[in-house]
Amino acid sequence: MCSLSVSAQVAIGKAAVSNTAVSLEFGTGNRGFILPWVTNTAAVASVVNGTVVYDLSDKKVKVKYNAAWKDLSINAAGTTVDPITSVDGVTIQTAATEVANSTAKFAVGTVTSTPGILVLEDANKAMVLPKVASPHLNIIDPAPGMMVYDTTTKLLTVFNGSVWTFWRP
Repeated sequence: MCSLSVSAQVAIGKAAVSNTAVSLEFGTGNRGFILPWVTNTAAVASVVNGTVVYDLSDKKVKVKYNAAWKDLSINAAGTTVDPITSVDGVTIQTAATEVANSTAKFAVGTVTSTPGILVLEDANKAMVLPKVASPHLNIIDPAPGMMVYDTTTKLLTVFNGSVWTFWRP
C-alpha cells in the first residue's frame, strides 16, 4: 500500500507556487495533466462529485457530476493507440504494478477519506491546470485523458486520444 499526504502547496515544473490560493500549480511549457484511466466508470465505486477520469470502455474524458458521469469529450470516442509508436497505452497501463493497488493515494491539502489517487482538498485553495497556448497545435503527441487550460481561447481543454474538446463555462 502506498499512501502519502501533504498539507501544503505543490509546484510541478517550477521552483515554487506563485499564488497563495493554489494547492497544485504547474510550470510553463507545452505539457498537460493526464487523468487517471479507469476500465469503466460504472465499475468505479465511492467516487465523489468532481472526480475526473479517462474511461477506457468508451475512450472518453468524464467528470462525476450530480451523482452521474458527464462526458467531457462530446465528440466521437478516442483512442489509446499512440499514432507515432503504434503502441496501445492500455497494455502499458495494465502492466503497471500500481494499477493493482487500489489504495494508492496522494493528497494535497486537508487530508480526508475522499477516494482517489490524487486528492486536492482544501477550504480555500484550488488546482491551476497546466497553461498552454493552442494545445491542439503545440502539444506534440498528447496522451489520452490529457487536460490543460488553453491560454489562447481561455477554455478548459481535454484530449480523448483522437480530438481536443474545448469547454466554455
